[in-house]
Amino acid sequence: MKRAKVAYGGAIHDAFEHPTGVQLADGRVLSEDAVVWLPPFEVGTIIALGLNYADHVKELSKELTVTAKDEPLAFLKGRSSLIGHRAQTRRPEGVAFMHYECELAVVIGSTAKNVKRENAMQHVAGYTVANDYAIRDYLENYYRPNLRVKNRDGGTVLGPWLVDAADVPDPHALALRTWVNGVVTQQGNTSDLITDIPALIEYLSGFMTLNVGDVILTGTPEGVVNVNVGDEVVTEIDGIGRLVNTIVADATFGR
Repeated sequence: MKRAKVAYGGAIHDAFEHPTGVQLADGRVLSEDAVVWLPPFEVGTIIALGLNYADHVKELSKELTVTAKDEPLAFLKGRSSLIGHRAQTRRPEGVAFMHYECELAVVIGSTAKNVKRENAMQHVAGYTVANDYAIRDYLENYYRPNLRVKNRDGGTVLGPWLVDAADVPDPHALALRTWVNGVVTQQGNTSDLITDIPALIEYLSGFMTLNVGDVILTGTPEGVVNVNVGDEVVTEIDGIGRLVNTIVADATFGR
């Protein structure tokens, strides 16, 4: 099942996929652009992974000192960074390189503490699509991204659907792609994850408790390119969803 949360008519609604748009829990069917899309579940802690695709590591190889012995590059994000499907993301005035990151997001469905990889997938509720923007100008070093790179308000798009884990037979065999203004600029597959989902859950739950609603952004493959004001960015993962976002200027937010 594909589930969403939307705002319509002054209220927040649970919603579901419908051939002509989106169906509210009360049965009303609306067009996709008639509602305000929210992150599709109550989000807890946001854990993001960097450099988790070998081709992306190669893409940044001149800027990195990373080896196969390194632990996963994980960092936390604030909830204010999240926005929903069809929302706008601000490109700050004067930056030279801002790029998208299409990522499979793993949603935790039950408390996980000191979980072994063979039991890890039992703690997954489902999956959604994330587009986690970064501004390369702000990086202090390319191996440990700072707060201004990855925790900007509205810099992480999540949705549109939460897809039940039972409906995703193999989350490690999903094609990812990104379009900018209708042109494919990024393609990859979750089969190329350096640290797979069970290993990530084992690693993270070994030092922190994962709770219901926590979400793990699993990283992005190669193919990140600069985006500009006015660009429409679509990140898509087969079987999970198609997430649309638009880049706007500071002035749109009164800055």
